[in-house]
Amino acid sequence: MNIVRPASAAVANTSAAATRPIASQLAVFAEGLSLGDVPETIIARAKLHILDCLGIALASTTFDFAQRAANGIRGLAGEGEFPVIGMPLSLPLRDQVLLNGTLIHGLDYDDTHIAGVIHASASALTTGLGQGLKFGASGADLLTAYLVGVETAARIGEAAKGGFHSRGHHPTGLVGAFGATLVAGKLAGQPTHKMAQAQGVVLSMAAGSLEFLSDGAWTKRLHPGWAGVAGITATALAGEGFEAPSEPYEGRYGLFNLHLGADNEADLSICTAGLGQVWELEQVGFKPYPACHFNHSFADAALQMRADGVTTEQIERITALIHPTQAEVVCIPETAKQRPTSAYEAQFSVPYIVAQSFLRGHFTLDELEPAAFGEEQALELAAKVGWAEDPNSRFPKYYSGEIVVETKDGQTRRYREDVNRGSDANPLSASDIEQKFSANASRAINRVRADQVYDAVMNLDKAESAWQLMEALAGE
Repeated sequence: MNIVRPASAAVANTSAAATRPIASQLAVFAEGLSLGDVPETIIARAKLHILDCLGIALASTTFDFAQRAANGIRGLAGEGEFPVIGMPLSLPLRDQVLLNGTLIHGLDYDDTHIAGVIHASASALTTGLGQGLKFGASGADLLTAYLVGVETAARIGEAAKGGFHSRGHHPTGLVGAFGATLVAGKLAGQPTHKMAQAQGVVLSMAAGSLEFLSDGAWTKRLHPGWAGVAGITATALAGEGFEAPSEPYEGRYGLFNLHLGADNEADLSICTAGLGQVWELEQVGFKPYPACHFNHSFADAALQMRADGVTTEQIERITALIHPTQAEVVCIPETAKQRPTSAYEAQFSVPYIVAQSFLRGHFTLDELEPAAFGEEQALELAAKVGWAEDPNSRFPKYYSGEIVVETKDGQTRRYREDVNRGSDANPLSASDIEQKFSANASRAINRVRADQVYDAVMNLDKAESAWQLMEALAGE
């Protein structure tokens, strides 16, 4: 299959299209986009994002949560024909999508669209890979569908202006389901009206709760895969004419009014702004650290403090300056954040990442092992880390971070990263991302297999079938 549409159909934001419901405008963009419409720089960047996701998924297979998820999901309907990344296991389509999404997002190391506060790649790639295998997509089809998912979900997330997080919703699952629906519809070859209909169906399926923050639970890991399951299901129903609301975004009980309240400040024009002309993928930041993206500037600030020669014995108190919306996720409740009892709690803790980055001179997957987050020296230092509102925060455009260190001799030292590393204004290089992939993949597979995955991703636009990538990824 090689899905090709007229290039002119790729731009949904014309004056005529702008009068349509948002779902219809997004569907026009999704149906019309072909890889020939996409700049080479965006295609190259998309490959790096896919490579990053797959390296993380491979690393995830070495963690306990992955095997428990695999056992539970396999118990639902048994094995099937769709291989799982890095595991000797094939599952029915939707079960495969659920597990693959869990692997990509399971270490909280995957990329983030900064303004949308959403891990858009996880659901877009997960859905695209599964649906692409089902419909015999080419590598170019898969890349195009992936871009559809990222571009749409990023805009929908950004339109909420951080409001989803403030209300306790996790946009990666909630918003990701809508992007996944467009990915699924694109690869199924659905026409515009069917893809618009499918977005109305998925409105009743989309979900993502931040309650995992209360005790470091594992549920967040499921969100991108469940978004993919919802998207594929909604697409199948719409394909058979299942009737759905026509305004799933702007309706009285649509996405924004339902989840933000009727008095919300969402800017719905962002949902369709610049489609096919401005590429939101360029605003998706890679993660240099396996932790919530809100923490990253604090890790770098702690490394500055270490390089400045500050010693543990000198530190009286550390105050992390942060935006209150971010603090709700990574600083509150303060006592629990200072003493994480699981890897997930550690990943969502500014005190812990400051302490371990300072003490060890880095923050890697090794710092998420039980022996690491149980270290008394790290916990003692984390107990000295509090927070206050940052009056100069760049949030939500960037995730700024500053630590103010009060020493026992009465001095005050400040260390700041105004723009988080990995974002568009402080980017990681292609070499950085390739090294990250190698480090992650090597936890699960040998160098030969890692090279095969790398080659399959870098040549994805030339691959006759998405199965070529899946064969490189499948577990032995």
